[in-house]
Amino acid sequence: MTLDPIALAKAIIAGKLLTQDEAFALMNARGAQLSAFFAGAHLLKEKQFGDKIELCSIINAKSGRCSENCAFCAQSAHHQTDAPVFPLKSYREIMAQARAAADEGSHCFGIVTSGTRIGAEDELATILAAIREIKATLPIDPSASLGILSRDTAQQLVAAGCVTYHHNLETARSFFASVCTTHAYDEDIETVKIAKDAGMNVCCGGIFGLGESLEQRIELAFTLRELDVDSVPINFLNPIAGTPLQNNRDLTPLDCLRIIALFRYTLPRQRISVCGGREPNLRDFQSWLTIAGASGAMIGNYLTTTGRDRDSDLQMFRDAEVTIDAC
Repeated sequence: MTLDPIALAKAIIAGKLLTQDEAFALMNARGAQLSAFFAGAHLLKEKQFGDKIELCSIINAKSGRCSENCAFCAQSAHHQTDAPVFPLKSYREIMAQARAAADEGSHCFGIVTSGTRIGAEDELATILAAIREIKATLPIDPSASLGILSRDTAQQLVAAGCVTYHHNLETARSFFASVCTTHAYDEDIETVKIAKDAGMNVCCGGIFGLGESLEQRIELAFTLRELDVDSVPINFLNPIAGTPLQNNRDLTPLDCLRIIALFRYTLPRQRISVCGGREPNLRDFQSWLTIAGASGAMIGNYLTTTGRDRDSDLQMFRDAEVTIDAC
């Protein structure tokens, strides 16, 4: 299928929805045709977000011993890894990292906990207290990623001032059973809907390089479009020793850029951030992430792996002539 990517991007700006055939053409593009798709994705990104990029940060607030068996995850109790294991960090520790994130220019600070859901009342109370303080005193939006969400917990998060709830679908429905069997895909879908119904923005994306097909990458993008999520974090597998996917190293830098462009064409008005795994997978192409359509990036460390130093990332964005959006 031969397409004019710039004409396609302009049609999407006018309200057209990307089709399956067009998505396949993008994901299979090579050479100059792929560059043209990147140009169209860049046009879509700049139409919505200008030359700006937003930064986000997270804290691994509770780590390890997760009862879920996600094949990629270092924190699963089903796998033997060297990932850190510790209980919920204190209010003081969470606030210290929130202040550091605000000082570094992040727009969003995510409190992330391992496990299927937050069950202990004292843990939730600590998280709610931190969210209230962040909302009241810092120029940064508080976010939470606490697993499967109940309506009651969602209402408590909103009342405390939580702006965004983060909950990834991880992969396409048709591939999910190959990645996780300890909970159903519909539970994740329901959590997204509960967070939206409660009034929070929803940050929902996935991780790529798990063994999914091109069709399944497209399937996830279209599912997120149907759910009308607010922002999409794109993660790339950084294989961890001791997990079932420890030898998966199939992604190339251009594969990663194709995925970013696919999501920009599919979700032209959503914030799309490149998060975990960008350093080992994009390698020398990290500075291309905005050219491929991303409007955001995570800086600092991830859950169980370290990111690049802040100064190197900031210099990369300056070199790419991207403006870091001020808090």
